[in-house]
Amino acid sequence: MLLSRVSVVGRTLARCGRRSHRGGGLLLHRALSFSSSRCHGVSPGEGSAQPAEGTTAPGLYRDSVLLPRSDFPVKLSGQKLLDRELQIQKECGFAELYSWQRERKAKKEFCLHDGPPYANGDPHVGHALNKILKDIRNRFEILRGRQVHYIPGWDCHGLPIELKALGELGTGSLTPLQIRQKARAFAEGAIARQKSAFQRWGVVADWDQCYYTFDGAYEAAQLKVFQEMHSKGLIYQDYKPVFWSPSSRTALAEAELEYNPEHVSRAIYATFPLSTLPPQIASEAAGLENVSVLVWTTQPWTIPANQAVCFMPNAQYSLVKRADDSQLLLVATERTASVAVLLGTELESVGTFTGSQLEGGICKHPTIPDKEVPLLPANHVTMGKGTGLVHTAPAHGMDDYSVASQFKLSVECMVDEDGKFTEQAGPELQSLSVMTEGTDKVITMLQECGALVKEEECVHSYPYDWRTKQPVVIRPSKQWFINTATLKDKAKEALQKVRVLPESARGSLLAMLDRRTYWCISRQRSWGVPIPVFYHRETGEALMNKHTVSHIAELFKEKGSDGWWELPIETLLPADVLKKSKAGPVTDYVCGEDVLDIWFDSGASWAAVLEEEKEGDSAEPESQLSWLPASLRKPLVPESDSRADAYVEGKDQIGGWFQSSLLTSVAVRNKAPYKSLVVHGFAVSEKGEKMSKSVGNVVDPDEVINGGKDSGVPAYGADVLRWWVAESNVFSEVQIGPSALNSAKDSINKLRNTLKFLLGNLQGFDPRVQAVDPKEMHYIDQYMLHLLREFSIKVTDAYSEFDAGRVIRVLQAFMSRDLSSFYFSIIKDRLYCDPEDSLGRRSCQTVLEEALDGLTRSVAPILPHLAEEVYLHAPGHDEGETLFKSGWVKSSSVWRRPGLEEAVEGACAIRDSFLSSIPGKNAAQYDLTIAIEPGLLFELMESLQEEPSSTSSQLVELMMVARVNLTSKLPRDLPHDAVLSHGTFLINLEGGVIREDSPYSIAVVPTSAARCPRCRRHTANSTDCLCPRCQTIVSQAQ
Repeated sequence: MLLSRVSVVGRTLARCGRRSHRGGGLLLHRALSFSSSRCHGVSPGEGSAQPAEGTTAPGLYRDSVLLPRSDFPVKLSGQKLLDRELQIQKECGFAELYSWQRERKAKKEFCLHDGPPYANGDPHVGHALNKILKDIRNRFEILRGRQVHYIPGWDCHGLPIELKALGELGTGSLTPLQIRQKARAFAEGAIARQKSAFQRWGVVADWDQCYYTFDGAYEAAQLKVFQEMHSKGLIYQDYKPVFWSPSSRTALAEAELEYNPEHVSRAIYATFPLSTLPPQIASEAAGLENVSVLVWTTQPWTIPANQAVCFMPNAQYSLVKRADDSQLLLVATERTASVAVLLGTELESVGTFTGSQLEGGICKHPTIPDKEVPLLPANHVTMGKGTGLVHTAPAHGMDDYSVASQFKLSVECMVDEDGKFTEQAGPELQSLSVMTEGTDKVITMLQECGALVKEEECVHSYPYDWRTKQPVVIRPSKQWFINTATLKDKAKEALQKVRVLPESARGSLLAMLDRRTYWCISRQRSWGVPIPVFYHRETGEALMNKHTVSHIAELFKEKGSDGWWELPIETLLPADVLKKSKAGPVTDYVCGEDVLDIWFDSGASWAAVLEEEKEGDSAEPESQLSWLPASLRKPLVPESDSRADAYVEGKDQIGGWFQSSLLTSVAVRNKAPYKSLVVHGFAVSEKGEKMSKSVGNVVDPDEVINGGKDSGVPAYGADVLRWWVAESNVFSEVQIGPSALNSAKDSINKLRNTLKFLLGNLQGFDPRVQAVDPKEMHYIDQYMLHLLREFSIKVTDAYSEFDAGRVIRVLQAFMSRDLSSFYFSIIKDRLYCDPEDSLGRRSCQTVLEEALDGLTRSVAPILPHLAEEVYLHAPGHDEGETLFKSGWVKSSSVWRRPGLEEAVEGACAIRDSFLSSIPGKNAAQYDLTIAIEPGLLFELMESLQEEPSSTSSQLVELMMVARVNLTSKLPRDLPHDAVLSHGTFLINLEGGVIREDSPYSIAVVPTSAARCPRCRRHTANSTDCLCPRCQTIVSQAQ
């Protein structure tokens, strides 16, 4: 019963190459496992039948061999490479591709929203990593027929631009408008340089239609987000501690900080004498005098602003006596041992209390006579360091401020905008910088009053201004804030619907949200979008509502935000707006002077770039992208929900643009602005070090492409830079240097070599009229189409996952294993020596054309210049056509041939055994006898060779031998020099319904045939005689 079933399978397979796939027949499925790999690679010396070349054969024979011919260069370098890339960009319409694909009809859209790079310098490898990574995905989506929405943008405001634009001039003698004019000019110059570099890298976009955060229409969209959040009560003004940069003289948000783990502080242990014992321990401490609370701080300069000492309510505290001087100290019981070691003396416990028993105690301030501060419970007290009792200065700590709010403590600020003590700190401290000489003076004052117990250096992580690289302080200031605490839960919920790559970045996003209870959005600078607020001259009360903000937004849309300083207040605050606002006369008001945080600028980009205006928001029914032409202005297809498919940025944006975009979008629309987040690493040197000009390890992308005369860096071209990005593991730190770039260049040259082989063998072939139908092809050719289909599926999946590195690995494996080592070596005889228009030759040419097309398209998103260059040489399309306008890799379900796969891979298993039995020998010099007992494997081999013995069957071609004898058992009269070998091949069909472990035996003997002087196969009767095939071809040629 089983044998009859097997026979049916074998006959079906034998016929499957000669009939339509619409017919019936048993479908063979791929084996789950078999005894050996697909095939060993065979070098020309080992067994491939190479044609006569050079002077090894008479000229007549050489001319009759169809050798590869192509003017496609294997290598391009130096100026030729650079000229060719620029020529390709021009000839193949790189500049017009984005507009073309926006205007074509498409069923689906892919929206990648560009996070705006900062317009404050020249392009660097970080830009290259980010822009090329995005472009690879965009080009892939264009190729597979989607309409890509990608509008490049720039973040144009902010202090770094302002400082660089002004240089040594400073701001003292300049008006806000003069500062803004210089800053704008500087930003425009940086944008022009960056834009030119992005174009040279081959990034697809309409570069005449970008978004800029200093554009009036963009600013108007941003203010509408601001107004919406303000109307919901999410934006408010308050006097509270903020991160303050003395070096920049402005408030900073968390995202504008970078933490220096090597910061050194002068930490101190100081005493606060108890003037009033806590009521609950007064009886137990009766008779004990001069008890002091011991505190620890890394910021001694904040001691003058102390308003309380905090304890942990549930912790245990001990009253201890120093063995060296009998001083009584109150410390946390858990910290007693550590404090004893630090002080170098024993501490005798006099009494133990719970933290809650300390409530009601009063301490004397150590440096301010007559000032008393309470002992207060607080949840932020920890036992990791210090004494378990925390010095609390509400003006200079976020947790301290929370305590002050709860217990109505004074928030006294003794530090000015330059980070110096004010007059309020007293004459001894006034005008001293708090971080340097101010700290020295406070420590001296503590020492003089006997309150200093211990001083030590403390190396710890401390916040620095990310622009000036100088430490910041925390000081209270009247600022505008976003209440992120109320948005946190909604933001987390929205994130659950967002795909994050890599998934490990999600935890960092959530942690950042948890840490941010409020967001300070006001900045004391000139170059930015002004906060649209007016203040009453007398009361200082703020005037801001939907009427005032909407009016300002319309003015900005028309004139830009310079109007805040250029226009008279009567224009900024007209009578009808005042009336709607129920406010007094315009003369009662002045304009605010603060600008918005640049993270709010860029965080509102979804509103300016992705969303259309809602009906009724404007008198003109146009998009917020009013500066764009109509074809580009409609950002998203009608069924879209105006979320981007992806935001793709570096890991520093986890606390930056990713978060500010999320918070603003959730606040206004109750949803994230993105469906997926792709978080990539930073570009670092080959040693894994951060790039630094002082270290001399900075890699300039312009030098990478064009070469460096002084540095000796060769010209690699744009495609090498793109290959570097694609090949790297972008989800970690990405190393770049000579080794990585040379490796990329070598890889591209290997690819070019394979492509040249394909092009050379397609000379004169037109797939439009000469292609062979798959069902008429040789089995090995059909099998390659099957592998090509699998390859295209893997490549498509990898691109969809933003994993260009996997694309390259799949591509290289396919080229090396499936093409070069396997298919090319097998078909060369048929390709070079069969008649030019024979079915066998046209069959493999059809596959070669499909392979060329598949390889070229699969690598095109990564190497667009090379892909278009190959396409110019490739057959099968009209002149003037470009690859990127002609679609993705073509793959037909007809190519999926599971049964065929069994036949070819079964033959490959046998071939592996054969080659292993003659190591280092030329396979073409042997005859091979294959013995298989009747069964499925025998039927499969019969589909490759119908005759018992053949020198020209498909099985012979696969084995690359002189002759194959296919039999059910080995003959008894084998020559004495025959090499015997045995093996098995496991076939698993129909999901395990048919499962057969098929044994086979092989006998290898040297062939008695002579080598044909034309094709080099050992199939001739004598060395001076052509084989029958070659005789026919040569005679027909004559």
